[in-house]
Amino acid sequence: MKIICTKSNLVHAVSIVSKAVSNNTTLPILKCILIEAVAGNIRLTANDMELGIETTIDGHIDAPGKIAIEAKLFSEIVRKLPDNDVMIETDDQYKATITCEKACFQIMGQEGEEFPSLPEIEKNQSITLSQFSLKEVIRQTIFSISDNENTKLMTGELFEVKDDQLSVVSLDGHRISIRHIELKDHYDPFKVVVPGKTLQEIVKIISGEMDENVSIYVTSKHILFEFENCIDRASLLIRESDKKPIIINITDHSLKLNINSFFGSMEEEILIQKEGRDLLIGFNPKFLMDVLRVIDDEEINIYLVNPKAPCYIKDDAGTYNYLILPVNFNH
Repeated sequence: MKIICTKSNLVHAVSIVSKAVSNNTTLPILKCILIEAVAGNIRLTANDMELGIETTIDGHIDAPGKIAIEAKLFSEIVRKLPDNDVMIETDDQYKATITCEKACFQIMGQEGEEFPSLPEIEKNQSITLSQFSLKEVIRQTIFSISDNENTKLMTGELFEVKDDQLSVVSLDGHRISIRHIELKDHYDPFKVVVPGKTLQEIVKIISGEMDENVSIYVTSKHILFEFENCIDRASLLIRESDKKPIIINITDHSLKLNINSFFGSMEEEILIQKEGRDLLIGFNPKFLMDVLRVIDDEEINIYLVNPKAPCYIKDDAGTYNYLILPVNFNH
């Protein structure tokens, strides 16, 4: 294999696919990035067997081929190269020579054929939405997924499509976040649970531009996110130190917040519009802040029944719906 591409293109591609490189594995090949020069394309791929990312870059191919190179070392080398064209050449012993101006590195790689290929996904069922919408809907729900691997389903998010609406739901046993967005077209209904790890990496990769789209393809075992020259495939999920609550005292026209912790105390009062009975209720402050941080509205509607019933925060249009369970406290 012999290819030539710009340093900037190579660095950008390596930074994208590195998000799917496995750090905790006994298989050395999973710590590598696969570089392929075939059919006029220079393609980089990483795959940790749960998340796979593939991207293509522009460049010149003098000789086709493929090689797997240890990701951490390769990333360090390309970032330190001069800002010019980079040539990567490999021999029959899987030795890669990386040259840029007067800089020249030689590193041992592995046979490209040994690298686990990404699954081929039939593009039958899909939806298309803007990168902005996808980034926002993940940002506004991802905080309430579970980090407990014993509840595997809760470590991901439910994506449900009905007609022209996408609903995204996350829950961790203490709270639920629901976000609805309208799609531009009508689609056949489907439901999938997408790993939280995949969604967190997608948010880092996509630009979030309103006029840039992302296509999502779904099968019974996999989901594929396709945008620009990058493809992100993931397997579907089939398979706080200070716990002091924040106390909320709701009376006519007033909401008082109070918290006492090891580090100190806080009291605050804000004016509200209230319907119904007075109420004294406690919450994990982090759970409240996670929701309030992602709502862009100036005013919010909070629905409460009693000190032991869930709190709902939702808008009149039904675009978002958050549920938070209260906590017990002494008073």
